[in-house]
Amino acid sequence: MVYQYIVGVVLASLLAFVLSYSFRSGKKITATRASMDQIKRNGFVKTLENSTCGPEIGGSTTDVIIVGAGVAGAALAYTLGKDGRRVHLIERDLTEPDRIVGELLQPGGYLKLVELGLEDCVNEIDAQNVYGYALYKDGRNTRLSYPLENFSPDVAGRSFHNGRFIQRLREKATSLTNVRLEQGTVTALLEEKGTVKGVHYKTKTGQELTAHAPLTVVCDGCFSNLRRSLCKPMVDIPSCFVGLVLENCELPYANHGHVVLGDPSPILFYPISGTEIRCLVDVPGQKVPSVANGEMSQYLKTVVAPQVPPELYNAFISAVDKGNIRSMPNRSMPAAPHPTPGALLMGDAFNMRHPLTGGGMTVALSDIAVLRDLLSPLRNLNDAYSLCNYLESFYTLRKPVASTINTLAGALYKVFCASPDPARKEMRQACFDYLSLGGVFSTGPVSLLSGLNPRPLSLVLHFFAVAVYGVGRLLLPFPSPKRMWIGARLITGASGIIFPIIKAEGVRQMFFPITVPAYHRSAPSDH
Repeated sequence: MVYQYIVGVVLASLLAFVLSYSFRSGKKITATRASMDQIKRNGFVKTLENSTCGPEIGGSTTDVIIVGAGVAGAALAYTLGKDGRRVHLIERDLTEPDRIVGELLQPGGYLKLVELGLEDCVNEIDAQNVYGYALYKDGRNTRLSYPLENFSPDVAGRSFHNGRFIQRLREKATSLTNVRLEQGTVTALLEEKGTVKGVHYKTKTGQELTAHAPLTVVCDGCFSNLRRSLCKPMVDIPSCFVGLVLENCELPYANHGHVVLGDPSPILFYPISGTEIRCLVDVPGQKVPSVANGEMSQYLKTVVAPQVPPELYNAFISAVDKGNIRSMPNRSMPAAPHPTPGALLMGDAFNMRHPLTGGGMTVALSDIAVLRDLLSPLRNLNDAYSLCNYLESFYTLRKPVASTINTLAGALYKVFCASPDPARKEMRQACFDYLSLGGVFSTGPVSLLSGLNPRPLSLVLHFFAVAVYGVGRLLLPFPSPKRMWIGARLITGASGIIFPIIKAEGVRQMFFPITVPAYHRSAPSDH
């Protein structure tokens, strides 16, 4: 066994040498940080129940309509409003959302909040700092810390109640006089000769209205009913999350997310307030045991509970007995847009990945920063066709960050799920042991996971370093035909996991974006 570990480390080191340099240089491209003291703090508003929030944009033309005031929509409204755009933000329900996902913001996402001037939105909501992960497998555990040494002390992950965070973002957006937030349900896009001119929507009183703007951004979430005309939705549902809230307990590693490599699939724990811990149990497939007839409770107690860390066992059983068990499907959808004059997709309406790695909000905030930079030199958005042609570069410029996080989420989920296949078992064990080695073997992958070093090449090299590490342990000290066969299947299995995801993301845009013509599009001249 010692020989296997030593040789595995040597083999993996050949690849990891490249990665260590990549990671160090990658820190230089991270978003700039601002002092928390320079942001004016606003009081927390628990609900925004009035149909219209913020001042009317009296008599003036709207520049941008944003459909949906979730994380992406509210953050985009503030960002564009701060740049002087007149924004009409339409949201179906302005009460505080109550969800079981969207509760963990990675450090890379927090840096994007800082870049956008929104970092105070994690204040006054009992958000918890997160400094890394603890990984559990077969009675063993290892701690994986975020590489935050070169960042200011406030930079860390944040975990919180999703609804509280969204309300803070909405409040921030409506603090601008040129942002109007209205409660209403958008029923359709307003199209004329292939160009989107605005939206049809119903107010909360049932009145049917039409709103016009030269640019409409659809951010209406994973259940979007508008995306079909703007993209090719290829939604996959590999599993469902079953959510519980644990109380009166402490995590084994404070201020860390905990991932149990359970059977059949991962179990997650992370704090969402000073007194509450979210538990998410992944259930493969699109169906979960029934809550109503007690099947879910039985499943959680007999299959899941024995795999929960001992420190959390009693709180887990109490949460199951309490009965507030919720579930939701985990959706994955690569970005496949139809460039449409006058309209753009963002957020979960546009692109989704398995929520195992908590990267969704980081991708959305990164996309907002890209779009802001593209629009900033433009004062006139009325030439829909020129603007559409120019904004095609958005789909390429977003790829390095988005595709790295998307690919990592899909690949890690498949590796972390249990399998009877010996090669998949070996890959899973090799991944756990590789991360347990520490040094570049853990900081490299965690920097990808955290959004601090979103480089596709680093992701691919680390993924195959894990595979090579696993093969090295199989072949030494004395290879046998059976071990050689498992090793060969491990490599082909690893390729079968990651390459289809990369293909869906787009090889050229992901690794060679500079070769894509849209990458070099210049801003249309204002008339």
